Amino acid sequence: MLWRIIPRAVMVIALAVGSIAPATAAPTLEEVQAKVNALQDQATTAAEGAQEAQVKLNSLTRTLNGIKAKAAVQGQTLSAMQKTLGAIAIEQYKAGGLGQSLELLFSSNPTLYLSSAGALDSISRGKSAQLRKYQAAQQRLQATTMTVNDKLALVTAAEKKYKAQSAMAQSKLAEAEAILSKLTKAERERLAKLAAEQENADQASSIALAKKVAGFSGRGGIALKFALAQLGDRYVFGAAGMITWDCSGLTMRAYQAAGVSLPHSAAAQARLGKAVSMKSLQPGDLLFYGRPISHVSIYLGGGKMVHAPHSGSRVKIADLGLGSKPFVGARRY
Repeated sequence: MLWRIIPRAVMVIALAVGSIAPATAAPTLEEVQAKVNALQDQATTAAEGAQEAQVKLNSLTRTLNGIKAKAAVQGQTLSAMQKTLGAIAIEQYKAGGLGQSLELLFSSNPTLYLSSAGALDSISRGKSAQLRKYQAAQQRLQATTMTVNDKLALVTAAEKKYKAQSAMAQSKLAEAEAILSKLTKAERERLAKLAAEQENADQASSIALAKKVAGFSGRGGIALKFALAQLGDRYVFGAAGMITWDCSGLTMRAYQAAGVSLPHSAAAQARLGKAVSMKSLQPGDLLFYGRPISHVSIYLGGGKMVHAPHSGSRVKIADLGLGSKPFVGARRY
């Protein structure tokens, strides 16, 4: 009877396994789109990190070049002093002979010698001062050289961070592309159509809102008008106009139009200007998001802002909230 029991047992086990591990349902197009949007947002965050590293790298490089130029001048000064001291040493060697005390002993005119000895003493003091200047110049050059080495290490670190952040941004986009590549052609077309419809709706809404606002003044008003003129332009990593933008590239150029120089980095822009509370916001103030800061927009008024959101999107007017990135502060310039 054992042969009759075994097949039944196998069947029961097979059924049990099937009930424990059901087939995983394929993600819906909405879930795929949400995942892709999240990856694009992460890529944008990494790209802004790269922009901050680039700003720091540029600043450090300028400082390093200035210090190198200073070291070169100090080196030339030191070299000239070395030649002067070398000439004095050769002259002293050639003059050589008897010491001053013996020259006085054998002098036929001690009074005249004592007079010239005083002049020699003055020359010796001058040589001593020259030597002290040389030693001081040598110490300054050594200190400057150490500073060059320190700054060079910082430049190397900033360059490494920039490359790492740029690579991360590209990897997140590649991950999003990999997800999309697994869809059928019809599904990809459907997603592209949905995304285009959403962007077109946002564009129409943004243009309608822009027509209703007016009366901007001051530097903030000029910056805001510039940003509004870019509605519909595409977002591109690291772009700062005039037909493509990233978030900090847009705000940088907007304030440049108002005569204010800002760096191409949301985090760097947040360190400048005057802090403004949420209740004191005025059109043109910059709003910062994320910890660490990875997004910036321009306040429009009425709970709205103008910004370049992320890859795959366009410059638009939107509500102040920014999903997973918290609002961290506002600045006025």
